[in-house]
Amino acid sequence: MSISSRTQGTTGNAYFKQLVSAQLSRLENQIPAKYRLPVSLLENPPLNVTSIPATCGILTIQELAITELDATDVLAKVASGALTAVEVVTAFGKRAAIAHQLTACLTDFFLGEGIRRAKELDTYFNVHKKTVGPLHGLPISIKDHMPVKGRWGSGGFLSKLELSSEDCNLTSVLRDLGAVFYVKTNQPQTIMHLETKSFYGRTLNPHNLNLSPSGSSGGEAALLAMKGSCMGMGSDGGGSIRAPCAFTGLYGIRPTCTIFPSGPFIWYMKGNDGTLISAGPMCGSARDMEMLIKAVQSKKPWLKDPTLLPLPLVVPDISQKKLRVGIMIHDGVVLPHPPVLRALNLTKAKLEASEEVEVVEYAPYQHREGYSIIRTLFFDDGGETVRQCLKDGGEDMLPLSEWVISPPHTKSLNATQAWELHYKRDSFRRAYLQYWREQNIDVLLSPTYPGVACRHDTARYWGYTAMWNLLDWPGAVFPTGLVVDPATDLIDSNFSSLGPEDSYNRQLYEPNVYVDAPINLQIVAPRFDDGLVLAALNVIERIVKA
Repeated sequence: MSISSRTQGTTGNAYFKQLVSAQLSRLENQIPAKYRLPVSLLENPPLNVTSIPATCGILTIQELAITELDATDVLAKVASGALTAVEVVTAFGKRAAIAHQLTACLTDFFLGEGIRRAKELDTYFNVHKKTVGPLHGLPISIKDHMPVKGRWGSGGFLSKLELSSEDCNLTSVLRDLGAVFYVKTNQPQTIMHLETKSFYGRTLNPHNLNLSPSGSSGGEAALLAMKGSCMGMGSDGGGSIRAPCAFTGLYGIRPTCTIFPSGPFIWYMKGNDGTLISAGPMCGSARDMEMLIKAVQSKKPWLKDPTLLPLPLVVPDISQKKLRVGIMIHDGVVLPHPPVLRALNLTKAKLEASEEVEVVEYAPYQHREGYSIIRTLFFDDGGETVRQCLKDGGEDMLPLSEWVISPPHTKSLNATQAWELHYKRDSFRRAYLQYWREQNIDVLLSPTYPGVACRHDTARYWGYTAMWNLLDWPGAVFPTGLVVDPATDLIDSNFSSLGPEDSYNRQLYEPNVYVDAPINLQIVAPRFDDGLVLAALNVIERIVKA
């Protein structure tokens, strides 16, 4: 099955088709001919395309070596003069072009602009013998709805397409720190799917083209998994950093909402503060998450954004006492698929054998109720704004868009009903925090999703991530180093359903479908304990991978 047939985007009326055709032509023409893959490969690609950048001949040996580095190493080599900013962005730009042809991960490709910025940085370095800031020369990929001055962006619909006139707060800070922008990445219709299909196309998971890279930061995930970027900016309102990173074997953190810049982004429900999105890094190493957050906070973004709190990230030293890790095998609503259960049980066994950790079996607290609350908060206008945005652009509604704005969770609320829902949210937050304290744990280890990367258009349960959005608790995901093994991860013949959501999830599982899918896990802690999440991740990952 060809890449073009796999990556078809949303449909619409004649007006829609005319505008989308222009955007697709623009994107197609942005990829230089010298970076093009053979048509024969695109017509008949392998299921796993992650090795193609190293074998296609487009990248030099040096460029391949550069794109294997994590962001921390890239910065160190640029700061020492071992690499130039131009060499770095050129390497990642070329690899991004390859990634896009195989996964449809991009919405804007502007490597020429990135090289011009990199030349300015190299000149500064040569003259002053120092960097302009802690991100000097680091190529950073940007999710489509985050404005970058002079570049295309959208708010999840064709009707919300714009050529941005200014940077948003986040991209402005990154630029001032020395970052180099060169691509923007795909996101789904509504920006509210754990799937990525838009008018630009459907993004594919490079580990297995039959699977989704999740969403809404799925373009970022596919690009990073192909190593066409070493640092990407995602956003997360229900799992949209953590699920894409989990589906593609990456690291990512959804910070507490008020410690990291997250707007103003291109959005269609401005002022809806029932839940808030959080922006954060998606990357290839745990240390890159800490580095990026600290770099951004060094610019004191709260001085420009009154919604942010001046709470610098502090990663505590937890080596002096045992880390108490709660392990939640399932949330009482949907049981994870066999590969995730295997990873959880192996991780639990290794942690139990360690003298650094005390393992506590964690019973979930009313996760079905919490998931119902946040699903209702997402669209308290009953989905009317979504329908209007689609109508304005002549765009057809995707099945997952229809699902996410449909009853029983989505309801049109009047002001009094909205107040009541917000009070219910806050009461649940207080009750959950009290329950957590009673368990006497430091962090919780859990699935990120009730499976590995899912088949396209099937992600209909977000409870393992959205619960923490409801509470506004930080969560980070990390790769266990395991992948699906069809010979080991067999269907459980003794399965007993926990309910309709569980039955739906279970019938999706066929071991051979998920071959090569990475297995990630998630670590969460209470609000503002972002540093503890990262400290615990370092300990847990070291033990698990020993």
